[in-house]
Amino acid sequence: MALKMEQKNDLDFILKSLLAGGVAGMCAKTTVAPLDRIKILLQAQSSHYKHHGVFGGLTAIVKQESLLALYKGNGAQMVRIFPYAATQFTSFEIYKKYLSGLHIPLVQHGDKFVAGAGAGVTAVTLTYPLDTIRARLAFQITGEHRYTGIVHAALTMFRNEGGMRALYRGFVPTMVGMVPYAGFSFYCFESLKYVCMKYLPTQLCRKCDRNTGGLVLTVPGKLVCGGLAGAVAQSVSYPLDVTRRRMQLACMTPATEKFGYYGHVPNFEPHIP
Repeated sequence: MALKMEQKNDLDFILKSLLAGGVAGMCAKTTVAPLDRIKILLQAQSSHYKHHGVFGGLTAIVKQESLLALYKGNGAQMVRIFPYAATQFTSFEIYKKYLSGLHIPLVQHGDKFVAGAGAGVTAVTLTYPLDTIRARLAFQITGEHRYTGIVHAALTMFRNEGGMRALYRGFVPTMVGMVPYAGFSFYCFESLKYVCMKYLPTQLCRKCDRNTGGLVLTVPGKLVCGGLAGAVAQSVSYPLDVTRRRMQLACMTPATEKFGYYGHVPNFEPHIP
């Protein structure tokens, strides 16, 4: 009976973690979608926007395309981000739980880093094709569309660029970068949370009776810890993020198109809706 109750609690925890992680990821990515798109355009040196900075690029997108163009590719991002964030959040908690039971000094001291890295690798592996498709859609300029949507992009890449390998282009640098990114992200968040609870318990924390009277971070506390942790992790792994984007988008520019195919190079005609 006790075993069944424990299994039920574990299942409830996993489902709640999946829902919480997925919704949180969708909200966060939609909020920063315009910045995400200009980042992709600048990383891959779009001929239309490479001479702009961040704010100049955002203004140029609105003037040359439209306000909604700031969110180009966000549909694919939403399809991707729910399973990505849910898988990452849940697998982190699961890995952390099991790693804490291992009596290995190195693992015990770095369990949050190892759990975070493992969670990131798990989530990226499962959702990487959608990330490639999202980057392709976001890189398109209005009037020069090659892909009409998520399904069309996936089928076109699969048929003309070498099957599944095309959808996983840039996967190796992503994996290399994901270990420090996810590891530092979760490790820094947990470390900053500990600092807040120890030194700023009244400013950024509150008591929670459901947690046996312990402290939990307030919303501003979570924003501070999450923002700083994300900034540190992104800074460490950013060069590999640029490498990944260049590989994913090689077929989208004439100068690098010949490097983007596995096998023959088809003759594409831009699709203008």
